[in-house]
Amino acid sequence: MSPKSPEDLHYATWPTAWGHMGAVAGTKGLRRVVLPHYQSNDLKALLAWHHPGAVLNEEPFLRFIELAREYFNSRTVDFSEVLCDLPRGESFTGKVLRACREIPYGQTWAYSQLASAIARPDSARAVATALSKNHIPLVIPCHRVIYADGRPGGFSAEGGAELKYRMLQLEAGGN
Repeated sequence: MSPKSPEDLHYATWPTAWGHMGAVAGTKGLRRVVLPHYQSNDLKALLAWHHPGAVLNEEPFLRFIELAREYFNSRTVDFSEVLCDLPRGESFTGKVLRACREIPYGQTWAYSQLASAIARPDSARAVATALSKNHIPLVIPCHRVIYADGRPGGFSAEGGAELKYRMLQLEAGGN
């Protein structure tokens, strides 16, 4: 049996075709995903620093690791089976993240479209703010949310808008 942290947190890092990525999970599911950007040792140090007491343990992530590798190898992936530790469902942010999770692979929605999906059509800016705090990118595919005029908009993950654009291109079949 592996040692448990005070919150029973685990983390792992693994290579993908785009570089190393990592994740942290608790008993309710994923809490954080770090997209490919860092070197392996730097990524492990970052996750351990942000989540003191988390135990390095790849086992809780095996299916997610498989799916993430498939994704970065340009295969259509559905992350809906991956359990996430999200804010309460009735909270604004919880509604935004759950609705964002429903955006299909290869599609994009405008911030205003996502706002309408949660029955708050005048809240596109608040939707953008909620997405900027998404700690589970890829699984909560905030990279698929763009401006109404087609511009990609921001991306809070390391790698910023350039990484968002690359991910959108990958999903469009342009690798």
